[in-house]
Amino acid sequence: MPPLRSTRLPHDAVHHPLFARFYARVSPVLDERAGIGEHRRELLAGLSGRVIEIGAGNGLNFPYYPPTVSEVVAIEPERGLRRIAVEAAVRSGVPVDVVPGAAEALPVKSEAFDAAVTSLVLCSVRDVRRALAELRRVLRPGGELRFFEHGRAQGRALAVTQRALDRTVWPVLFGGCHTARDPLGAIEAAGFELGAFTRLQVPQSRVPTPASPCVLGVARRPAVPPEASGGRG
Repeated sequence: MPPLRSTRLPHDAVHHPLFARFYARVSPVLDERAGIGEHRRELLAGLSGRVIEIGAGNGLNFPYYPPTVSEVVAIEPERGLRRIAVEAAVRSGVPVDVVPGAAEALPVKSEAFDAAVTSLVLCSVRDVRRALAELRRVLRPGGELRFFEHGRAQGRALAVTQRALDRTVWPVLFGGCHTARDPLGAIEAAGFELGAFTRLQVPQSRVPTPASPCVLGVARRPAVPPEASGGRG
């Protein structure tokens, strides 16, 4: 079932050309030196069927999709990164369709996917609540949400620094990224059932950066809607 999309988009949903060039050059180096590639492998291990990935960037996840995945629909709003992702898709071991679009309005049908993937992207979407509601919409009941995200630090000092940076220079310098968001809280608030997760520091170093606190895990769209479960409120 191909994704629904318009053949022409009047504007890119996101346009950060300077950051896109910087990210395309630096991210493969970070994947290797900070061990992010191994986290990507763990994130995607065991997936099967049709998968939607939002904020696919320059396609760094593509080599790690297992052969049990029948198709990946990769949504990337930034034009420059999307062009690189298309090239990466050609080299992927599974079919990958790179599609323009915004996480808050996914150009695909409801309940069309077995799994969804977010990888270092909830920090920069404009509306986290709407993006997660869209992922819940397009997942089949019981489908998995795999996430690898950075977010709010547990330590007070770094958390205060994160909030200050988010109000000032960080989003401007890093393509709309915010360091103090709470991905776990947002995923639960969107109606997903939170499964196993691991807190990480990326990279592992004595002095963490504002983007070092990460979480990697899985959540699920409930197989039965709450109103149909027969429970009492």
